[in-house]
Amino acid sequence: MFSLKNKVVFVTGASSGIGAACARQFAALGAKLLLCARRADRLHALAAELKENHGTESFVFALDVRRCNDVTAAIDALPEAWKAISILLNNAGLARGLDNLHEGDAEDWDEMIDTNVKGLLYVSRAVIPLMVRRGEGHVINLGSIAGHLVYPKGNVYCATKFAVGALTQALRLDLNGSGIRVSSVDPGMVETEFSLVRFHGDEDRAAKTYQGLEPLTADDIAETVVYCATRPLHVNIQEVIIMPTAQASPYVLHRK
Repeated sequence: MFSLKNKVVFVTGASSGIGAACARQFAALGAKLLLCARRADRLHALAAELKENHGTESFVFALDVRRCNDVTAAIDALPEAWKAISILLNNAGLARGLDNLHEGDAEDWDEMIDTNVKGLLYVSRAVIPLMVRRGEGHVINLGSIAGHLVYPKGNVYCATKFAVGALTQALRLDLNGSGIRVSSVDPGMVETEFSLVRFHGDEDRAAKTYQGLEPLTADDIAETVVYCATRPLHVNIQEVIIMPTAQASPYVLHRK
């Protein structure tokens, strides 16, 4: 088992949902947490919680991963001790809208592509060279079942998650022999703020997504991420697809 004690774990999109759940579980194993998101107030509250509960040392900063120059500047400005990143969790991502392609909103498309694909690229480009120089590290990308199977009206979101899958595979090829592991954790339905964000704050519509079934929780995904991160160094979990028992595919669900 790979020990995370005093290892630097960098989580993007750490202010809520899966990102925050992963931060909590990494903290419980003694990791040091490098946390970014757009909502700095939530990050500071999370860091205080982790300090109180686990004595965790955290470094938090506001960052919009869609802005390449900001990502580069933020990583360059890290204190040297925080640049020794052992685990990069590319978690920042979102869905916007659920429309037929010919009726979709171009602003929604741009936000998904810029966050889910380009944001992952910008962060990876800034962080992975630090890992390569040290000959050690693990990149874990948060994908989705939407990156394996397209579902009705999921068009652009699915396309971004297919891109995450392709980039993960490509990265694994590019880093072969470097000592750096590359994994993808691809969930089905998880009850977080995901649907609230997708439906632009429509709470009733978001709640209906999960009615009549038991979805996954953010903690379920965090446990899987931590499992991947803690395998012995000669073991790389390349890809995990994790679904609620009630979900057979993105669009085949058993509701009571």
